[in-house]
Amino acid sequence: MNGGSLRNLARKLRKALALARTPRFRRGLRSGVGACIEHEPLLRGMDVRTVVDVGANKGQFALLALELFPQALVYSFEPLAAPFARLEAWSGRETRLIRRRLALTDATGPRTMHVSAQADSSSLRAITDRQTAQFPGTHETGLEDVAAARLDEVMTAADLVAPAFLKIDVQGGELDVLRGATGLLARFTWIYVECSFIEFYEGQALTDDVVAFLADAGFEATVYWRPHRNAAGRPVQTDILFARSPVEQ
Repeated sequence: MNGGSLRNLARKLRKALALARTPRFRRGLRSGVGACIEHEPLLRGMDVRTVVDVGANKGQFALLALELFPQALVYSFEPLAAPFARLEAWSGRETRLIRRRLALTDATGPRTMHVSAQADSSSLRAITDRQTAQFPGTHETGLEDVAAARLDEVMTAADLVAPAFLKIDVQGGELDVLRGATGLLARFTWIYVECSFIEFYEGQALTDDVVAFLADAGFEATVYWRPHRNAAGRPVQTDILFARSPVEQ
């Protein structure tokens, strides 16, 4: 076994141990769901009372949020039937988790999802060849009709007890979600968005578009977290933590 393989094995063992360290995380694992602990160093220590988890998939982020923010109520939105069922499977005991089978975007009404071989790469936008080249195994396998809505039509300001945290991971539909949340953005202290520097989904907004939109809404990009790079070493995708500008608070 070469050095690279040993390092990869050691990394997997460290993650497995980390995922088994709490009863909640172990409950997730029994349903085949691992908490996305790669975000933990960034988020630990925050005082959060409400989490809105857009693009919840199987609940990987919800698992982490429930563990890190013991006083928070978590609202998870996931439109696809299969991952939503996995979310429900591990979370039946979670009194602080509210689950909605719903896509969030900029308009309310029925929509069609492009389903990926990797469910968390599914999108309301068509998957491009760039996506499948950069992330093998994320090709489209079918379509699924889903219900969709604007966030500011399914939640109210009263739901968002401060400090509130909005997480968006929707594979190219980030700006659509934000436009559908304009009536509520002022209620959030932090917004955490997966952004792309190149187009992986047809017609998607890119990082600069999201940063500009949120700057106009009174948020500044504070951390670019764990950027994913292509073979040439250039960043193609990253998670960005936005914080409400001090003058806006």
